[in-house]
Amino acid sequence: MFLRYFKIDFVILISLLCLFYAGQNVANLDACYQTFAYVMGNADHQAYPDSFIPAIQSPALIWLTLVLVVGLEFTAGLLAAKGAWDLWSVRKAPAASFNAAKKYALLGCCTGLIVWLGLFTVFGGALFQMWQTEIGAGSLAGAFQFFMACGLVFFIVNSPDE
Repeated sequence: MFLRYFKIDFVILISLLCLFYAGQNVANLDACYQTFAYVMGNADHQAYPDSFIPAIQSPALIWLTLVLVVGLEFTAGLLAAKGAWDLWSVRKAPAASFNAAKKYALLGCCTGLIVWLGLFTVFGGALFQMWQTEIGAGSLAGAFQFFMACGLVFFIVNSPDE
């Protein structure tokens, strides 16, 4: 029974992680935009100065990407919050009910993985080579921590209750 409480706690923490980062991005919207523009513009690339994709300078595309990322961070946080509530609601129910209530918790974790593994690591890190700059490397290191947290919580929560 105590493992159920830990699973619920972990999902709450994932929810807060996602919501706090989304909120901080909104609170610092201009700095967030400038960071996205810097990374997507392939600025200051010394180690690998050439890329097979052109630098993106279009404010519309940069804003679209920023809104997508922040929107998915909020979505991940809200899905995880719903998942935590669902798990809390059946914390004393039979194992089958608890297992069935994991859907939104797992969706929240998966959405977090899409943001920080997919968008930051695959697109930001590999495609835009953001690892080449101090700003980009810091974001990439953070993304690694966040997607690992989402992945770990996914596997913990997804483990069957008996």
